Amino acid sequence: MSILIDKNTRLIVSGITGREGSFHTRQMIEYGTNVVAGVTPGKGGQIFEAGDKTVPVFNTVR
Repeated sequence: MSILIDKNTRLIVSGITGREGSFHTRQMIEYGTNVVAGVTPGKGGQIFEAGDKTVPVFNTVR
């Protein structure tokens, strides 16, 4: 299975507020990935901060 990602890809991270999700999200943002949102059930409305970038957190992808 191939996943094609380029500079215009917008990424949503599932489980962004967890230990693994937040670690990998920070790494992706540092690398230059365009992370536009995060999803964690029950934590919608929070903001995930990584350096100078803030990412909104939602309860569902829907």
